[in-house]
Amino acid sequence: MKKVIYLVLVTILLAACGEANSSPVSDEAIVLATVPAEYAGMTNPLGSEAAGDGAAIYKNYCASCHGETGKGDGIAGQSLEPKPKDLSELSAIAGDDYLFWRISKGKEGTAMIGWAGVLDDDQIWRVVSFIRSLE
Repeated sequence: MKKVIYLVLVTILLAACGEANSSPVSDEAIVLATVPAEYAGMTNPLGSEAAGDGAAIYKNYCASCHGETGKGDGIAGQSLEPKPKDLSELSAIAGDDYLFWRISKGKEGTAMIGWAGVLDDDQIWRVVSFIRSLE
């Protein structure tokens, strides 16, 4: 019986050590919230040529948390919990409507604020174009 208890304790300890040394990138799938009806189906009216302007807007408003390349590794984002999303991963699974909605309204329970009122719709679409260009 002592061997079983010892084996269980060692297994738990090794598992805990493995978690502490694991990569900060999660293997969990990103689960997206349902886009509200007022945003559902929106598509970016701008093409990829708007990404350059979007990059400048992104740099001013988003890079401090999401990082220069959108990986969620910005200097301000390092102290946030939950950490900012990797926008290149998010862009691969999210529609234009989702990205526009999240930039506009933010995300409750996180440090992601809504930028509507600070950025106009055109600027937000330009940021969406930039996010689409991330790899």
